[in-house]
Amino acid sequence: MLTRAYQHDLNSSRVPIGEPLLDINGVSMHFGGVNALSDVSFSVRQGTIHAIIGPNGAGKSSLLNCISGLYRPQVGEIVMHTLNEHGAARHHKLTGLPPHRIARLGVARSFQNIELFTHLTVLENLMLGRHIHMKHHLLASMLWFGPARNQEIEHRALVEEVIDLLRLQPHRHQAVGSLAYGIQKRVELGRALCLQPSLLLLDEPMAGMNSEEKEDMARYVLDVHELAGVTVVLIEHDMNVVMDISAQVSVLDFGKLIADDVPHKVESNPAVIEAYLGAEDNR
Repeated sequence: MLTRAYQHDLNSSRVPIGEPLLDINGVSMHFGGVNALSDVSFSVRQGTIHAIIGPNGAGKSSLLNCISGLYRPQVGEIVMHTLNEHGAARHHKLTGLPPHRIARLGVARSFQNIELFTHLTVLENLMLGRHIHMKHHLLASMLWFGPARNQEIEHRALVEEVIDLLRLQPHRHQAVGSLAYGIQKRVELGRALCLQPSLLLLDEPMAGMNSEEKEDMARYVLDVHELAGVTVVLIEHDMNVVMDISAQVSVLDFGKLIADDVPHKVESNPAVIEAYLGAEDNR
């Protein structure tokens, strides 16, 4: 279980559970003549696992890229809500901010295709997830003395908690490129978690996995959500997983939002069945 040390810096800035953490307001984005997103609006509430589903090409990854700053929509805005040190609401417009600024606000993500440094060890990859929290300059870090040494010890302690949570102890000193695919996906989840995010964006974390690996990853996502208190936005094609672990489901089809509701209502929505569930018979 993650200790108070991991959660301390986050709890004071988090909005109350159930309140909107992220508002997506009228977001539209096109690439030339292709509309990737068309007037998409919904909210992600604090303390939930919020799934985004839809057929291939529906705009799911494009939306995550807009939230994390890799893409900038032509229309609409994305707003993240936090609290200041006095408990007053703060509203951060993410649209237009570079990815590193959005990461500093507490947004982390994993990618559909693994984006790890394969020649580095698991521990080294996870330590890279702490880079936005490191405050000392390069020379002090290279010489590893005084405050820089204390800083690394502190960050290492937090990384060790993530290693324990995701059961990566046997692989800590192995090069990531030598590990099985499912373990690499777990390392990528861990690196995102090492940023201590308030909002974690997961782009198909179970893609390419067998049934046993999917069950393991679903359990780790639930652990991250419950033990670290992280709000999760999840893109996933496996409807059994989505319906089991999500509190809210948003459905995209050709860039348009066609449903946004609790799982059992989405599952029985005729428009969703026609666009996705009925056409993709994976129930």
